[in-house]
Amino acid sequence: MIIEMRTYTLKPGNVAEAEKRFGEALPAREKHSKLAAFFHSEIGPLNQIIHIWTYDSFEHRADVRAAASKEPGWPPNIREFVDSQQSEVFIPAPFCPPLTPRNIGPLFEIRQYTLVAGAIPGLIERWSEKIEGRQKFSPLVAGMYSEFGALNKWVHIWAYKDAAERFSVRAAAATGQWPARNPPGVVVKQETQIVVAAPFSPIR
Repeated sequence: MIIEMRTYTLKPGNVAEAEKRFGEALPAREKHSKLAAFFHSEIGPLNQIIHIWTYDSFEHRADVRAAASKEPGWPPNIREFVDSQQSEVFIPAPFCPPLTPRNIGPLFEIRQYTLVAGAIPGLIERWSEKIEGRQKFSPLVAGMYSEFGALNKWVHIWAYKDAAERFSVRAAAATGQWPARNPPGVVVKQETQIVVAAPFSPIR
């Protein structure tokens, strides 16, 4: 399986309308494959919408996108709002949960780490030993590494009921065996973003 995360940066003030139009157009797209999640940013880079799709393979992705482009009403009529678009394709880690519909939010944190080249397998091994304990505090939505787009990237997405729960969970988890620490120099850059699920997002 592959996971595509598409991030659109919009002109300020247009997120609500873009999200509405996307939701209205979605049934046409979902004739071919299902949306996994749809978020808009609240903290971190602003004016962004993020939609996540899963595919069986790159061939499946190409076939679905070609078929969907022929559907009336797809893609959604949001081009006037878009300043930039980014697409990244990821491979799920062995412990990544299925990206199936779940009511576990509505607040989510997307953490993105850029590692030195060749460090992803070691990170996955360290996480595999400790991820079960971390998930006693809050659910992991996705753990995945980049295949296309920015390379050597590790992305993990966590669900929370609200900001207060995020702070309490992170404090509680840090008293145990978490985080799965990396050797010095392995992590080059860390970024985080707080996002909120759209009403039509299957993971919300």
